[in-house]
Amino acid sequence: MAVRDGPAPLWVTGGDASHLQSVETDVDRIEKREFVAELSGVFGHTSMVVVTRNAGMTVADVTELRRRMRAAGASFKVAKNRLALLALDGTRFDGLAPLLKGPTALSWSTDPVAVAKAAVDFAKTNEKFVLVGGALGTQLLDVAGVKALAELPSLETLRAKLLGMLNTPATRIAGVLQAPAGQLARVFAAYADAQKSEAA
Repeated sequence: MAVRDGPAPLWVTGGDASHLQSVETDVDRIEKREFVAELSGVFGHTSMVVVTRNAGMTVADVTELRRRMRAAGASFKVAKNRLALLALDGTRFDGLAPLLKGPTALSWSTDPVAVAKAAVDFAKTNEKFVLVGGALGTQLLDVAGVKALAELPSLETLRAKLLGMLNTPATRIAGVLQAPAGQLARVFAAYADAQKSEAA
């Protein structure tokens, strides 16, 4: 009989299946706790959460959805409702709890328009991805509310417009200020010349 070097695999060492099951259960518990803590942290820092149903979506569908969400600066995660409910508890998004029924997924972003737009746009191209609702902070939104939010300009677009508005008046103000300054300089020069002439 051949002798194996090194430690025996886990499934050999316990002597019975209950030991292995106990180890797996402990690992599961730790992973679940970490997942809930991570998701709870997300809810503490984000501004918008969209709830969707995704029954029947393929791996390719989910991969494409994640890609689009990332491009929009948003995140997407399929979560067991029980764990998501634990993560929501005590956060400003806990009003979403009634929406977490069946195979749901969560999307979020600090830019509320970006995540709403990404979710609404993907739902138009994939009938298995269904909008359920969302929340903008403590304000709950139904599907119509999420769609309405998706129609607004994103924070990035609003910032660009605001900068454009600020820059245009600033240029005009600079032009207006420069003209009187030039006129004043000419007046002072003429006055100085007049003073020289009188002195002569």
